[in-house]
Amino acid sequence: MARNENGKGFSLKDHLFNRDKIISIGKLFKKADDAFDDKKFVAEVMKSLSALELKQRIVCIAKALETQLPSDFTNAAQVLVAALPKPLDLDKTDNDFGDFIYAPYGEYVVRNGLSKKHLKKSLRALQEITQRFSMEDAIRYFLNTYEEETMRELQKWTSHKNYHVRRLTSEGTRPLLPWSGRIGLTIEDALPILDELYFDRSRYVTRSVANHMNDVAKINPELVVVTLKRWQKEGKQSSKEMDWIVGHSLRTLVKQGDKSALALLGYHHKPEITVQDFSFDANAKKIAPGDTLEFSFDILARKNELLMVDYSIDFVKANGKSAAKVYKIKKLSVNKGDTYRIQKKHLFVKDATTFTFYPGTHTLSLQINGKKFDSRVFFIV
Repeated sequence: MARNENGKGFSLKDHLFNRDKIISIGKLFKKADDAFDDKKFVAEVMKSLSALELKQRIVCIAKALETQLPSDFTNAAQVLVAALPKPLDLDKTDNDFGDFIYAPYGEYVVRNGLSKKHLKKSLRALQEITQRFSMEDAIRYFLNTYEEETMRELQKWTSHKNYHVRRLTSEGTRPLLPWSGRIGLTIEDALPILDELYFDRSRYVTRSVANHMNDVAKINPELVVVTLKRWQKEGKQSSKEMDWIVGHSLRTLVKQGDKSALALLGYHHKPEITVQDFSFDANAKKIAPGDTLEFSFDILARKNELLMVDYSIDFVKANGKSAAKVYKIKKLSVNKGDTYRIQKKHLFVKDATTFTFYPGTHTLSLQINGKKFDSRVFFIV
């Protein structure tokens, strides 16, 4: 667990939602509407905030806003938008997700504006809020309830001047968006949106497109490959950025050794190579969490070609069965007759919050261009 300067465990929920931030948004609402009692708002939130988890804190703040904002949603939405700070800096083009403290604004809109009567006002409010913090979760409630109307609006937003709004149209329609509920859209329903976004000049937008396509790849690999080929042929995006989009979109399929995906990236699924002298270090017989496994091997090239060198580990699960996880090593351009020495260290992170090690026999396999070559076993104790 990460530690703060006082030696205490770092708390993400306290970092994102705390008294100072609640006070700051309370002041913004007071400035937008003098009838808003910011002190009462802060007191109401703070009386229960510390006991709540992250998602619960979002709901708590949204509920507190309900007690202070006008009961009429039309008036409340006007105050909500007026209380927003300046939009995020448009000089940036990537990794500017915004401040989580504005997530409750989207929750408020969902709780109070998810109706036919308020649909236009609600979508307009989400369009404004997402320029301060991504509304990718909130928009999904509207997609599930008013799919046709919401999709028409999102299609318009693909040409919005603010790249955060454009990104929302891709991110909000992702079929497997992390930390969010599923939507009723088919993967084909969202393709017209992606067709307008893949040639965007903002990496923040194209990253979302590629992540969206990677989601689709887990459902319909063929559709992803066909679509990426079509985008390449259309030539609307720069060749460098298009190459990046293709690589990022295909990352799951590449790990799975998908032949079509590898071919699109220029890798032959049956590389003409020989793997030699694959060995572990002396300590590999018994590995404990926190230890490092070192291994090495040689690649002899029998022709000139591109290689994507990975390795997979079959981890023992709680039920005794095993599941493979693929890790990257490097990309190589090899010349016929040359030998390439590869050395790698794998750290088994101790006390990882997202992964548990179980004792037993594990297998590490070399995977090159999606094809498995040599394997070795080791033991986790």
